[in-house]
Amino acid sequence: MESQDDKSKVPQDKHIVKNKKLSIWEALIPIIVLVLILAYNVFIYGDNATSGANQFALIFSGVIAALIGFSKNISYEDMLEAVVDNVKTTGSAIFILLLVGALAGTWLISGIIPTMIYYGLEVLNPTFFLAATLIICCIISLATGSSWTTTATIGIALMGIGKALGLPAGMVAGAILSGSYFGDKMSPLSDTTNLAPAMSGTDVFTHIKYMSYTTIPTIVITLIIFILLGFQFNSTEINDNSALINSIESTFNVNPLLFIVPIVVIIMIIKKAKPLSALFVGTILAGIFAVIFQPDIVLKVANADTFNFHSAYKGIMNAMIGDIYIPSGNAILDENKLFSSGGMSGMLSTIWLILCAMFFGGIMQEINALQKISDSLLKVAKSTFGLFASTTATCIFFNGTASDQYLAIVVPGKMYQKAFKDKGLAPENLSRTLEDSGTVTSILFPWNTGGAYQSKTLGVGTTEYICYAFFNLISPIMTLIFAYFNIKIRQLSKK
Repeated sequence: MESQDDKSKVPQDKHIVKNKKLSIWEALIPIIVLVLILAYNVFIYGDNATSGANQFALIFSGVIAALIGFSKNISYEDMLEAVVDNVKTTGSAIFILLLVGALAGTWLISGIIPTMIYYGLEVLNPTFFLAATLIICCIISLATGSSWTTTATIGIALMGIGKALGLPAGMVAGAILSGSYFGDKMSPLSDTTNLAPAMSGTDVFTHIKYMSYTTIPTIVITLIIFILLGFQFNSTEINDNSALINSIESTFNVNPLLFIVPIVVIIMIIKKAKPLSALFVGTILAGIFAVIFQPDIVLKVANADTFNFHSAYKGIMNAMIGDIYIPSGNAILDENKLFSSGGMSGMLSTIWLILCAMFFGGIMQEINALQKISDSLLKVAKSTFGLFASTTATCIFFNGTASDQYLAIVVPGKMYQKAFKDKGLAPENLSRTLEDSGTVTSILFPWNTGGAYQSKTLGVGTTEYICYAFFNLISPIMTLIFAYFNIKIRQLSKK
């Protein structure tokens, strides 16, 4: 028999707070608000919306989500903890962004990027430049397993060559990103290529083999499109290469030995060195090469008259940290500000955007809004095609709301694993769909970590390249075509 004293020690029911259930419309309110504000920001600011307006839109929409959370008895502390956890997941990406800024600055003053542009202008034919760019990025990303490393190294140089040739920046960026994400999907060294099968319950090499059925046709179609686009540009319409080459040669000390630095970085990535380590080594080596090969440029960047240890240190640090611009005397190169870099400070607006996106995504996760919307999508997936379509939509939805490609793979992977099994579908169907729609669509959203990073690294607004990122646009469509016509849809063994 329980005594009265014992009863007094038992917590009273009124102190136990039970969270109320969220309706689908309540889950959608913050997203609707976000989409409306972002659309208005694009109308008002264009690509400059990422310089602050979009950041506030994410915070404002996150506050709306928090107010809904309060109405459902979700505490401030729980929501804040979810935001902090979300920010922690972007720690590596933030430091990579800073090092990419530092690397871009040192690769400029050392002459690495100008040398790449110099030889690229001599070798690459303008008509086939876009196709060649796609193929080069496919090879580098396959070897490194990283789209981010590919764009931060060879991608920056290819952007420079494309601009010097007079090609539209968005078109060049689209070719770079299409090739970079092909390798990011297909390389066994890629983190997403290992993450997708882990979430679905298959092995990496089965995943890669099965993914090739949709990925190979997609990259072939992409290549054909860029070849056809290239025929718009011929030698009579393109800027005079000889004048550009002479301007680079008169401004920088062009030397093939400068290729040692990017080769070292690529070898480190192939040998499975961490991206942060490879980028750091690439930055330091480029600083050393700048002192050896480009002392005059270092002096200019340092605003000094005498070359010594202090001026060399200041010049390299200035290149790593802040805005630098090296005029070449050529109207075309200077108009495009080809030889300019924002350094680490140029990456701060992107980091700001990522942090605000993590604020919005963290609160949306904590109030269960993202799961509610995903569950609603799952309910309508009655047929096999409906299941594939629902998975694809969920991956894209998470890229647009959680703002992180890893969440766009992990959450749908966990959600749909049982549904695919119940339909008698092998797990490689799910892993392929996760990559076809989760990995590649992250760059289509300016506030996603992928979109923010690639836009800043290549110096091209998302709205400029989005219509030319053919591989990224076609991939989710291709996986749905295969599902609709029941092509290579592997069933579970009856055993």
